[in-house]
Amino acid sequence: MVGIVIVSHSMKLAEGVKDLAEQMADQQLKIIAAGGMEDGGIGTDAMKICRALQAANSADGVVVLADLGSAILSAQTAMELLDEEYGSLISIADAPIVEGAISAAIQASIGGTLTEVIHAAEEARGLLKL
Repeated sequence: MVGIVIVSHSMKLAEGVKDLAEQMADQQLKIIAAGGMEDGGIGTDAMKICRALQAANSADGVVVLADLGSAILSAQTAMELLDEEYGSLISIADAPIVEGAISAAIQASIGGTLTEVIHAAEEARGLLKL
């Protein structure tokens, strides 16, 4: 099953998105929150993200959802720290963090491939609320 990592500048935000996505997901799905700095402050930490990627690891891959541009940069740095073979199983979705995480969790829970989970997350960009 494809794992999911939520990268946010805020641990509270990452944990909240994780909690929402878990409500829609299979209990076996690994959704890992990687928010904030090690000291609890606001920011992103490539080593913290690297550990989250490893925790979410499965033979099916990992999808990363991030809140802001520098979270993407930190996620990319974390991916570079992993060995090349595993790094190829990680993709960053260009998706809204909340809606994308929920869509990704649903698709991963029904056995979607890495490509399908990314597509589901990215499709969330077009969801209308009104």
